[in-house]
Amino acid sequence: MIEAKVNELVELLRRNPPNVEQAIQIKGKINEALDNTSLPKSLEAFRELDTNASRLELMDDLEVLLSQHQLDNTGAKKYLVQEKINKGLMIIIGMIMILLGMGMIIMPAPPNFEMFTLFYFNPNDGVTIMDVLSLLIMLAGVYLFANALMRKPKS
Repeated sequence: MIEAKVNELVELLRRNPPNVEQAIQIKGKINEALDNTSLPKSLEAFRELDTNASRLELMDDLEVLLSQHQLDNTGAKKYLVQEKINKGLMIIIGMIMILLGMGMIIMPAPPNFEMFTLFYFNPNDGVTIMDVLSLLIMLAGVYLFANALMRKPKS
């Protein structure tokens, strides 16, 4: 039925092409109708909370809405599983970067990096560019690891 009405509307628009203002109005009405039907009925009431009211008013409104509309846990469970997976991946990536940085410091560097020594401990040894790059990689890994452990779930 909807498909027939859409085809009828398309045929009417082909026969009598609208001007720019009419086209914008028609498009707006169609988009508004689609937006209103795409939201589940249980979430439509929560859309009213998108105002610039004070925190106390928002809390009172939210309390009333939550008591009147029951929300299912499937969305919350999906979100929590996704957050745990993200956190786990960040921990793994951080650990890999820490191990990579340590390995780069321990392993002998190619001669290209050894030739540029930034700080000499003695005439034969010092801090090279490879050591600085390795340290930066390690610090990035520590940051990712710590950030994944400390991050609070978004509300």
